[in-house]
Amino acid sequence: MKLAGLCAVTLDDPLLPRLSALVKAALDGGAPFVQYRNKAASRPLRRAQAAEMLRICRAAGARLIINDDVWLAVEIGADGAHLGRDDAPGGSLAAARDALGPQRILGVSCYNELARGEEAAAAGADYLAFGSVFPSRTKPAAVRAPLELLGEARQRFGLPVAAIGGITLDNAPQVIAAGADMIAVVSDLFDAMDIKTRAQAYQQLFS
Repeated sequence: MKLAGLCAVTLDDPLLPRLSALVKAALDGGAPFVQYRNKAASRPLRRAQAAEMLRICRAAGARLIINDDVWLAVEIGADGAHLGRDDAPGGSLAAARDALGPQRILGVSCYNELARGEEAAAAGADYLAFGSVFPSRTKPAAVRAPLELLGEARQRFGLPVAAIGGITLDNAPQVIAAGADMIAVVSDLFDAMDIKTRAQAYQQLFS
């Protein structure tokens, strides 16, 4: 599967049935990627939720990426992991690449730093994520990454580029035009009255 399109980033929801229903709606709308992220959950809950996310992603033909946790991704057989600054095993992106193996996806948060993109590319990352491209309700203190950085990173490193942070259906077209192959969305997707229709609308931007 090409690394392009909507990545539905999960909410910190402790209730597995509700989280499953929300994510299934996004998958029914055609989201090709789900990133499981729950900063507040215990390890057993994270494993249970991640395993359920994998089940419904498999049923929908979508890919599941685990946020911040290479070993959980490997343990449950997820499609990959997405790592922030302090999330790689031993602080090494190369070690993360080795742990995931060649078949799983490694995504790396580069914030607003091309130097980190260079490091991630050298370590074997499959895609590079930049943001926050707009003010974010989920992470209001996040650093801002100018939209021009997306195209520059894509040209410099030759890897798919993901954008995250404050993305809405209204501003997503300019993010894609700036060079984003993937857009990671939390609030504007899962706060929508009709999640399936919202996911469909996002996916149509890539067609």
